[in-house]
Amino acid sequence: MYEKKIPELLDCGLAVVLKVIGGKWKAWIMDCIKRGVARPSAIHREMHEVAPRIINMHLKELEEYGILYKEIYAESPARVEYRFTEVGESLLPVLETMEAWGNTNKEYIQRRIDVYQPGSCRFLPQ
Repeated sequence: MYEKKIPELLDCGLAVVLKVIGGKWKAWIMDCIKRGVARPSAIHREMHEVAPRIINMHLKELEEYGILYKEIYAESPARVEYRFTEVGESLLPVLETMEAWGNTNKEYIQRRIDVYQPGSCRFLPQ
């Protein structure tokens, strides 16, 4: 079994938040569920650019952290939907604040990305 050489330090609140929602796709998954896209197949369709295996891995992690729970309906065929736990619901304002910051600053960040020269260790003046 793989053991990290440097132990994870989760004594900082920001480190905890980044552990839970960090990564490329977790915030998008949570946004889908917030908007009512709760079935795994519907999340896969919504996020068609992302491999289903990756989405499923992130859903499992969010469930393990207690952010989501899986509701399984006794139907044939079985139906599964993801819902927020109380702790997960409490994370939604954080995501909304992050989204607002991103919307306010996306053009600025895009300009910075556009002027960055790969292979260089600095941004070029605008």
